[in-house]
This record gives sequence, C-alpha cells and structure tokens, in this order.
Amino acid sequence: MIEKEKNKNLFFLILVAALGYFVDIYDLLLFLIIKNKSLSALGVPADKITETGLNLMNWQMAGLLIGGIFWGILGDKKGRLSVLFGSILMYSLANIANGFVNSIPMYAALRFIAGLGLAGELGAGITLVSESMSKEKRGYGTMLVAGIGLSGAVAAYLVGDYFEWRTAFFVGGALGIVLLLLRIGVFESGMFHAMTKKEVSKGNFMMLFSDRKRFFKYLNCILIAVPLWFVVGILIGIAPDFGKALNARDPLDNGKGVMFAYIGISLGDFLTGALSQVFKTRKKIVFVFLTLTFCTMLFYLFNTGWTASGFYTLCLLFGIFTGYWVVFVTMAAEQFGTNLRATVTTSAPNMVRGSLILVTLLFQCLLGSMGIIKAALCVGVITVGLAYIALYNLDETYGRDLDFIEE
Repeated sequence: MIEKEKNKNLFFLILVAALGYFVDIYDLLLFLIIKNKSLSALGVPADKITETGLNLMNWQMAGLLIGGIFWGILGDKKGRLSVLFGSILMYSLANIANGFVNSIPMYAALRFIAGLGLAGELGAGITLVSESMSKEKRGYGTMLVAGIGLSGAVAAYLVGDYFEWRTAFFVGGALGIVLLLLRIGVFESGMFHAMTKKEVSKGNFMMLFSDRKRFFKYLNCILIAVPLWFVVGILIGIAPDFGKALNARDPLDNGKGVMFAYIGISLGDFLTGALSQVFKTRKKIVFVFLTLTFCTMLFYLFNTGWTASGFYTLCLLFGIFTGYWVVFVTMAAEQFGTNLRATVTTSAPNMVRGSLILVTLLFQCLLGSMGIIKAALCVGVITVGLAYIALYNLDETYGRDLDFIEE
C-alpha cells in the first residue's frame, strides 16, 4: 500500500513538472513565433523588425540568465517547491501583462520579467524528479518531463497562429495560473529535507567559482548545449533572412519552423533519454546527436533553393538532433551535490539560453563583413567545437548516486 502511494506521488510529480515545463516552453517560444506580428502591430517599420526582435529576445534571455542564478540559489536554500511556485506565478503574471503592451520599452521590460520567471521551472522540476527516483530509472523520469514539456511549442504556434497576439499572451498566463492549483499536491525532495539538517553551505553560487575543478565542470555543462540555442535562435529564428540569402523558392516562416523544431526536440528528448538508459551512457549519446546537429547545420547552409516543405522537414530534423537537451539537464543534475544541485540544474539551462546574447552579438558582428551564410557557419563551428571539448572533459554520470554534498 505504501509502495502504491509512493508511485502515485511520483507519477503526479512527473506530470506536474512536465506540465509546468509545457507552459514554460509555450511562453518562451511564443515570443519567437509572434514577435514579427506584434512588432508590426506596435508600429515598428518593416526594415527594423528583425533588429528590434533580436534586441527584445536579448532582454528575455538576460532575464533567464539572472533568474537562473536567483531561482537556483533559492531552490537549494528554501527548497525545490518554492521555486516551482514562485517562478510559475511570476511568468504567468508577466505573460498577462504582455498582452497589454503599447510600446517597445514596455515590451522589453516585460520580456525581461517573463525571462526571470521562466528561469526557475525546468531546473526545479528536473532536480525534484532526479532526487525522487532511483539512480537506474531517473533518466526515464527526466525524459518524460522534457519530452512532454517541449510540446508546449506546438501549442504556442497554434495559439499564436490562430489568435490575435495579445490573446496568445493571455492564454499563456491563464495556463500558468491553472497549473499553480495542480502544484498543491507535490511533495518536497527527501534528499533536500535530509540536507537541511546538515551544517553545510547551501545554494552558495560562488562555490562554483571558488574551486577550479568545480568551475570548469559547471562551464562544461553549459557549453555542451549552446549549439541548440544557436539553431533555434539564429538558424531558425531569422529564417526569412536565410531564405533570401539561400534563394529559397518559398517564404520561410520562422514561427512554423520553430514549431517543427520543437516537435523534433520533444521526439529527440524521448529518443536520447531512452537511448541513454538502454546503453547506460549520457556522454556517448550527446556526442552522437551533437555530431548529427553539426551535419544538419552544414546541410542547411550549403544548400540553396529551399522550399517551405523542405525547410520544415529540416527543422524537424534539427529538433530531433538537438533533442539531447534532456540528457544535458540530467547530466548537470548528476554532476553536483545536493547542496548545489538546484543552483546548477536551474542556472545551467538558463546560462545556455542566456548565451544566445553572446552568440547573437558575435553573429551580428560578423554579419557586416562576412554575410549571413558565412557568419552563421563561423558561429556554428565555434559553438559546436566548444561543445565537443566540453563534453570530452565531463565525467560519465549514468547511475551515479545523488545523495552527496559539495564541500
């Protein structure tokens, strides 16, 4: 009877974490999907929409970057559940407020606040699930959270396409408020409760920088996933511009491209998560899918005359191959002790998202002198190259016991 109740609670925890990530991804990708529509409605000139959209995206990413640190520290100091409740409330209210924007500065401020809120969701959910499941099966739990959650991108595209852009933001806010009610039945991690009784530094972000080995381990966790956001934010995010440079035969819709990419990422998360369990390795699975991602980048940039159907098929493949995201987050959780686990697992994905600021700046810097194709190729080689080096330097974590602390 006790075992049955435990399994029921675990199932509910995974479900709530997955639905939370669903709403998280809905909001995160909604802006990419409807930014052109919303900026046009706000009176931004057609020749300034791409630049303004990238700047607003950078504000959102800055919020994710700062929020990842804030919520991660809070998760190790006050508990994983405090992050789940606090983050969902913040980005739900920001979403609703986004529906009332009437100027670009107001839009930028609310994207920043939404980014702050969005930063806490995934890390807290993955940490809770990882600490609540056995070391042999935790990969399946994190796989379900990420795989189901990423389908929020499909919902974002459908709502963003069929409804007015302000309504799409209201829908996201409403989904988050409803989700808050579901979270009432979720229990705190047992490992966290045990850790609170120990005299140990909890959620000390500076511990990641005070030890050279620990710092590089954290940095490597981040670098292995940077190519994913380069693909979504640049290669697909400004697809209309790439379409012109590659002499596409049809207009390339970046919103629809993002939708297909996230369908692929959702499938890729299930695939990589399952393969990492079957073959009992995280590193080798990431290596294979990172290589496939790079090959797909080259295929995209060295081909011309893209049709709309061909591009959307490519986006699906991009998504499947960058679907090692769930393995990356699981590896981050498994690399560090309980007193730093939420800090790392929450901040690392958001450092990756925030890295899009640097990637975008580098891309824009190269754009004028190299042109869009060569600039993208150069940035792609750099991000993937760094990811290979980072992966090589990380330890294999499959089956690692998570009941330890960082001294």
